[in-house]
Amino acid sequence: MRVCLASTSPARLALLRQSGIEPVCLSPGVDEDAVAVAEAERLGRPLAPDEVVLLLGRAKAEDVAARIRDTDPGFEGIVIGGDSMFEIDGEVHGKPHRPERAIARWRAMRGRTGVLHSGHSVILIRPGAEDHEVHGVAEAAVTFAADVDDAEIEAYVATGEPLLVAGAFTVDSLGGAFIERVEGDPSTVVGMSLSTIRHLTGRLGIRWTDLWNAVPDPS
Repeated sequence: MRVCLASTSPARLALLRQSGIEPVCLSPGVDEDAVAVAEAERLGRPLAPDEVVLLLGRAKAEDVAARIRDTDPGFEGIVIGGDSMFEIDGEVHGKPHRPERAIARWRAMRGRTGVLHSGHSVILIRPGAEDHEVHGVAEAAVTFAADVDDAEIEAYVATGEPLLVAGAFTVDSLGGAFIERVEGDPSTVVGMSLSTIRHLTGRLGIRWTDLWNAVPDPS
């Protein structure tokens, strides 16, 4: 059973590797803003954060699955797609990209709690059969330390780490020391809920341990 990760995120790749899975990684060709705007227009209302991450996670998985169908007709396995957004006080934050935005966010977040929404899609592909897709959303509450001072924030932002991650923080790297509590599956905050992925693969009739292809030999 092959595994394709519809992402080039180092954090998502590391999560799967740590779980005994070495996936093939393909970058999805999805215009995320355009997809979200089109869906909001179709529904005639703004999308909630959990709707956005699920919509985009599914779009990414579907894009890569279609490409695999065209280029590798013998592929038998799953495609995993995901997307994440951070919400605090009803405001949604994606990647800050610019240092000044990351600094402002951290000054506003310290001592407070927000929610990381993570959408997941798993598509089962088999030669000569229709694709089967299952999906779900995971959430985790993140509480930031109240005593993070401006100098620490500026030093953290200067590393560049928070600029290209949802919410401008990580829990598994340099930002971890500034986070006091995570309620929910911790891997959700890293970028993908492993427990959710396991549940979804189970719905497809796949045992999680059958996906292990990179478990070290204890001998």
